Amino acid sequence: MCVEKQTELVLLSSQHFHDYVESRFTVVPQTASEFDRDSAFHFLFPPWQCSRKNRVPTLFSSTFSSLSPNQQPFQLSHGTTTLGFIFQDGVIAAADTRASCKGLICCPISQKIMPIHSHLVVNTSGSSADCMLWEWILTHEMRLYQLRHRKRLSVNGAAKLLSTMLHPFKDQNTKNVLSTFGGRSGPRVCYVCSDGLQLKGEIISVGSGSPYAYAVLDDGWRWGMTVDEAVALAREAVFRATHWDAYSGNNVDLFHITAHGWRRRDREDLKEEYYRERERKSKKIKEREKERQKREGDELGEGDIYSVHCG
Repeated sequence: MCVEKQTELVLLSSQHFHDYVESRFTVVPQTASEFDRDSAFHFLFPPWQCSRKNRVPTLFSSTFSSLSPNQQPFQLSHGTTTLGFIFQDGVIAAADTRASCKGLICCPISQKIMPIHSHLVVNTSGSSADCMLWEWILTHEMRLYQLRHRKRLSVNGAAKLLSTMLHPFKDQNTKNVLSTFGGRSGPRVCYVCSDGLQLKGEIISVGSGSPYAYAVLDDGWRWGMTVDEAVALAREAVFRATHWDAYSGNNVDLFHITAHGWRRRDREDLKEEYYRERERKSKKIKEREKERQKREGDELGEGDIYSVHCG
């Protein structure tokens, strides 16, 4: 979004936001008809179709304006590991905290899981700036919906709302996992992509480390897990992904969503999980060594009995 002062935008109310956009930008609509002022999405103008008033575009901005709506000026190289799954006691959402750009680790403590409402959190994967913008807009729209209709937006409604907002910006590599507990509908996990794709499932993982996380989740997930078992499974899935994926790492954030709301667990450094994994491996090695020695002792005893019998 072509806004010069982001801090000013965050502090504006809904009406001031519309006045701000109209005073600062000339918006070119997609169709011949003007945007409906009462529409919930009229401020979501298409990318690279707004121009500053009385301002000659610079070389940088003209480069962006010459692109087609679905073309990127450069290829983004980034990665992450986020996941969400349901079980009998709610939903578990987990993610690493490493923000990277190509070979550079920009931030080791970024927050990729954002609470949107009392019953909903969002796992994000993609450009950090885009994800933060859509999280703010979704929070804003869900709050307005609750004030207007005196009830909170349903799980399916939140997923459809985010899908509709992201569709004009398709092919921008923004992906979201909505981890929710929808009251009567129970726990749900939804996947929303920037091209408008919307999926539902019991286990969903997004990011460059998702193939490794899926391997752990598919093997250890079951509906009847306890909360401690679910947290341990999510932590191990993120750890396995960070072990093989260079773009994921540092810490793990965990959220537990129930009918009473979401609860954030303490952030944990993944090196602690690494030490626990080393202890488990050393324990397995010792057990195998004991089994081998016991097996060799049994074989040796059988050999002595055979030699005495032959003698």
